[in-house]
Amino acid sequence: MDLSLKVWRQTSQDAPGEFKTYEAKDVSPDASFLEMLDEVNEHLNGIGEEPIAFDDDCREGICGMCGVMVNGHPHGPQDGTATCQLHMRKFSDGDSITIEPWRATSMPVIRDLIVDRAPLDRIVEAGGYISINTGAAPDANVITIPKEAAEASMDAASCIGCAACIAACPNSAANLFTAAKIGHLSLLPQGQPERWSRVVAMVETMEEYFGSCTNFGECETACPKNISIDFIAMMNRDFVKAQFKNVTKTGQ
Repeated sequence: MDLSLKVWRQTSQDAPGEFKTYEAKDVSPDASFLEMLDEVNEHLNGIGEEPIAFDDDCREGICGMCGVMVNGHPHGPQDGTATCQLHMRKFSDGDSITIEPWRATSMPVIRDLIVDRAPLDRIVEAGGYISINTGAAPDANVITIPKEAAEASMDAASCIGCAACIAACPNSAANLFTAAKIGHLSLLPQGQPERWSRVVAMVETMEEYFGSCTNFGECETACPKNISIDFIAMMNRDFVKAQFKNVTKTGQ
């Protein structure tokens, strides 16, 4: 198939950007979206033009680096799919495809389709881990975990940190990302000792960088892992409880 690509080009964070049009010829319907971009870049290299810069790593929908807006949709037209798993059979011969980076003030464009996701790292650094020394790993099944809690924790842990939820949100809120990173720990016994300090630290860090959640729900729709906004409700509930739990713990 032959396609017309309208791609956002920007040389640096401080430089102005613009859309440029490129032709993608003889694209296989079985090629992935990133493989199609690779072919376009090979052509640009061959004619001495600067290739399109985009993030990617695993190409298996795991690392979360590949996210871009495709025709106004985070990761493209297929629900529950990262850009690297999107195949060109979802498009038709002669289609015009607009490709641009995530749009959020706290994630400025570094170059072309690459954005700075560092604020997401700051949120995880604030508490998205377990630091309690629990000794050697226990034998399997020694710690009893209810099936519902284990499954919900795994659902939250499936977040790949791609930031599609932020790009889709009219407020550029990171509540779904943060809630997922909090939820997969707070649902497990190992996450309980730091549960209340964790939620406060991560939510307060999130609020330094991103907008407020007003329950539009676009985040859930855009998420390539179909993470539910129920985790946002869980995070909000824990944050309120933490105001009392932490005071009681410190004796203030």
